[in-house]
Amino acid sequence: MSWQHVFDVRPGLYLRLSAFCTRRSKSVMTNAGDWQGGVGRNWAAEWRRTDRSFAALTPRLVGSALEQPGTRIVDIGCGAGELSLALARLRPDARVTGIDLSEALLDVARERGEAQSNLTFEQADASRWSSTDSPPDLYVSRHGVMFFDDPPAAFAHLARVAAPGARLVFSCFRSASENGWAADIARLLPPPQPQTAQPLGFPPGPFAFADPDRVRICLAGWMDITFEPLDFSYVAGAGDAPVADALAYFQRIGPAAAAIRNLPRTARASFEAKLAELVESRLAGGQVTFPAAAWLVTATVDPSGR
Repeated sequence: MSWQHVFDVRPGLYLRLSAFCTRRSKSVMTNAGDWQGGVGRNWAAEWRRTDRSFAALTPRLVGSALEQPGTRIVDIGCGAGELSLALARLRPDARVTGIDLSEALLDVARERGEAQSNLTFEQADASRWSSTDSPPDLYVSRHGVMFFDDPPAAFAHLARVAAPGARLVFSCFRSASENGWAADIARLLPPPQPQTAQPLGFPPGPFAFADPDRVRICLAGWMDITFEPLDFSYVAGAGDAPVADALAYFQRIGPAAAAIRNLPRTARASFEAKLAELVESRLAGGQVTFPAAAWLVTATVDPSGR
C-alpha cells in the first residue's frame, strides 16, 4: 500500500471566522460535555466528507510519520480514525492508540478499525492522558492540536509522559487568508461587532497555530522544531451532484454551519444564497475545491525539560 500520492489574517476576516466558528473548535467548547454532544455527532456523521477534504494532505502527513522511528504511536485528536488506521496498517509492528474527546467519533473509528489488531481507541483529553503501559515514542495528529485551552501545559505534559527521544508530527492550518474555504465563506458573513480587547494567552481555534513563532512557544518541552509548508486542494463536494454535496457539508460543518444556526432568518436566507453561488463558482472537473494551506510540524522531546 503506497501513500505517495505568520498569522497574517486581516482583522475583519479573523473576527468573522471567530464569531461564527463551529463548536468543533474548542475555542468555543469549554467542556467535554459539549464535544460529547451534537458537535461530535455531526462530525461523526460527516467523517467521509471530512476525510475527503483532507485527501490531498493526509498522505503527506502519513509519509512524514512513517519516516520517524516509533513502535508506540499515539494519534492526538484522532476523530474518526483515518490517520490511526493508516499508520496501524503501514506499521504492523507498532501499537497505535487514537485518543479523542468525542465518543461518537470514536464509535466510528472503532468500527473502521475493528479488524486491525494493533489499533485501539480511547476517549481522553490529550492534555491529561498518559499510557497505562509503555510510554509513546511517536505522537501524530491531523489538525487535532490547535484546540488545547493551554497549549504550553498540554505539550509539556505530553513530553513528560513520552519515552526519551520521542517524536511529534502534526499538521495544522496556516493563516485563514491562505485557506480559501475559510476566507471565502468569511467574506459572506456580516461585519463582526467591534471588540475592545484581544483574548489573552493562547486562544484555541482552527488557525491558532498559523504563526510558527507562536507554535514554538506552545511546544513547551520540545526541541528541534521544523515547519514544512503544504498547499493542497480542499475537496468540499464531489460525486454525482458535487454542488449539492458541498452545500450539505458546509451546512453541517464549519463556519457556514455556525452562521446558518445563529443568523436571524432574513440574514440566514441571504447568506445561504451567497454560499450556493460561492460553491457553484468553485466547481471544476466534477469537484468543488478550495485552496488550502497547512504546516507540517515535527519536533523531538527535549531531555532537559523532563
